[in-house]
Amino acid sequence: MMTAKLSLHPDRLFPADADTRTVARRLYAEVKDLPIISPHGHTDPSWFAGNESFANPAELLITPDHYVFRMLFSQGVSMESLGVPRADGGPVETDPRAIWRRFAEHYPLFRGTPSRLWHDWVYSEVFGLTERLTPDTADHYYDVMDDKLGQDDFRPRALFERFNIEVITTTESPLDALEHHKTIRESGWKGRVLTAYRPDPVLDPDYEGFRDNLVELGAITGEDALTWEGYLAALQNRREFFAAMGATSTDHGHPTAFTADLAPAEAKALFEKIVSGRFEPADAELFRGQMLTEMARMSVEDGLVMQLHPGSFRNHNGWAFKRFGRDKGADIPTRTDYVRALKPLLDRFGSDPKFSMIVFTLDESVYARELAPLAGHYPALKLGPAWWFHDSPEGMRRFREQTTETAGFYNTVGFNDDTRAFLSIPARHDVARRMDCGFLARLVVEHRLEEDEAHLVARALTYDLVKQAYKL
Repeated sequence: MMTAKLSLHPDRLFPADADTRTVARRLYAEVKDLPIISPHGHTDPSWFAGNESFANPAELLITPDHYVFRMLFSQGVSMESLGVPRADGGPVETDPRAIWRRFAEHYPLFRGTPSRLWHDWVYSEVFGLTERLTPDTADHYYDVMDDKLGQDDFRPRALFERFNIEVITTTESPLDALEHHKTIRESGWKGRVLTAYRPDPVLDPDYEGFRDNLVELGAITGEDALTWEGYLAALQNRREFFAAMGATSTDHGHPTAFTADLAPAEAKALFEKIVSGRFEPADAELFRGQMLTEMARMSVEDGLVMQLHPGSFRNHNGWAFKRFGRDKGADIPTRTDYVRALKPLLDRFGSDPKFSMIVFTLDESVYARELAPLAGHYPALKLGPAWWFHDSPEGMRRFREQTTETAGFYNTVGFNDDTRAFLSIPARHDVARRMDCGFLARLVVEHRLEEDEAHLVARALTYDLVKQAYKL
């Protein structure tokens, strides 16, 4: 049987209408080779610090990628069979070739998904493969990729440069010593790998080990983080450390966008209740809301851009969470309110020129009703791009269609890939560039935007806005 060819059509994702597609091609030609700015993601800084070869195709592309194993798990493929480590150290598949064959056998499950777009791009553009991934070609794929991963030009720093990445930001807890970032700084390598301050483990009372985390935070900073005053001082201390290490942003993955602005005595009493361990779910939510406002206050003082990623019911599958731990593909979007939820924070800081907040959502119903009007009014507020489940061609199109008429283009912040999958970063940015050019092309052919203006907007959405928003 003849093997199907793997090819990336030059007009992929462009509008089907010939006139619109022609304009999209012209716009894309001017932005496709611009450097990648990746201001928020979860790549491992140790890759760039040690610059060691990636171990094998399965460990790089399958085992750590929750986009991959959530789909396979939904079809009855066990995570153990994909090499996903168990929390109890129990047995899992350790043969990377077997893991790769299992993935190839189930690759048709990804038809029509963003993961298929990203993977096919990696296979074609990074590894030069020309046949489609099937069970029959699985070993050929594995051999080609495994061989190339052992070559110097496939080490992390070489790929960073090959992908034309200008800057990439990882995400670390305040409890992280940032040793890998120190190593990168001291290595003399010119690649910019920055950190972002993600304080969820010490802001969320429902985070596992929360009180122990506060004890550790106190030990790191020399503050008594089990008192309200010492706790705030410790958080400020770590923000200063992160900023000194190059951070320009904070990030908050709270369950909701709820914020609060309690009087100092009330905030202190709430903290003491939380630390005691004798609190109700409503107390935890109120504390998270208060701490978002405290983080906004600190951002006004130190200039770090604040990111809010709410609306995910994290670790929804209790069985999977107990067996494998967090971030194993069981996070589910929830309805999210922003208008009322953000008001206490915006009442204090929404008009402050020293404050900048980028808001994301997994609830697309709020794009036109809430987020675009908020960002179209408050100087401090900007809209993050289509995120996570909506990091897709359709999600990007819906984002532009529902936000542009009220917020415009310049109250958004370009694109960020928010990924652990390093090799997919240029694929994801290419999808965003193509979709934005297609959207702009439609405005041009409908005589709603002149083409010379569309070229300026295309560059802004690709490069300028993200650098400005994240102070890069």
